[in-house]
Amino acid sequence: MSDYVARLATRGSPLALFQANYVGQRLLRAEAVASYELVIVETMGDAKLDVAISEIAGQGAFTTEVEQAVIEGRADVAVHSAKDLPSSNLPEGLHLAAAPVRADARDVLVGAKLADLGAESTVATGSVRRRVQLGALVAGLSFTELRGNIATRLTKVPDGGAAVFAHAALDRLGLIRQATQILSIEEMLPQVGQGTIALRCREEDAQCRESLTAIDDIAIHRALLAERAYLARLGGGCEAPAGAYATIDGDTGEIFLEAMLSATDGSVVYRMSSRGS
Repeated sequence: MSDYVARLATRGSPLALFQANYVGQRLLRAEAVASYELVIVETMGDAKLDVAISEIAGQGAFTTEVEQAVIEGRADVAVHSAKDLPSSNLPEGLHLAAAPVRADARDVLVGAKLADLGAESTVATGSVRRRVQLGALVAGLSFTELRGNIATRLTKVPDGGAAVFAHAALDRLGLIRQATQILSIEEMLPQVGQGTIALRCREEDAQCRESLTAIDDIAIHRALLAERAYLARLGGGCEAPAGAYATIDGDTGEIFLEAMLSATDGSVVYRMSSRGS
């Protein structure tokens, strides 16, 4: 049994706290730590609820302050929803040490189902990626912003319309029954890293890195790296709507990557796929 006490930096939302405690419990069960503590951090994305998420996406709005707590030594591990991690310009000195779990990566609708949406319907989502893909499926949709924690968002489903959520978020909070339809990967390609928890620590912190290795899932980690490599190849904090979903063939170890890229107005939506090592 290790005598190591891990300090886990996290946002203070119910979902973020669930994820941090999940990681802590996994570390305890693996006997990789003696105990763990939560270091709760407020991020720019939490503070600026009046700003559209599309305006701050890709800028580390939900990760920068969490990472800073690790860099400054106030915490040992940054616990992130992997979809919030920028693809580039991350703080130097930190290492993506583990990706211990991936929940269902798909998106879901709360409210009206896809077949019931039409030109008079409103869909609430702050994600341009979601807007362009839904717009390609149903012509004439209207969209409205959706910010706040999950409980707050669930109160903002438009009358006669729908709101879009990550399946993983609702499921982890015990709210998945609120979903009226699960959108298939073919209908809605997820955000890079969606459903995955990413753990980053200081590169020189050998004890922390070793403890996190005990709960790392190699296949999930590889899939996450493949998706993030696609986003990074697009350049910087690409503001264009982009999504990717990677799976690993359990027999051959081959990666199958599906990806999408769109014009911000949805006038062009490309879907691509590739297999490789």
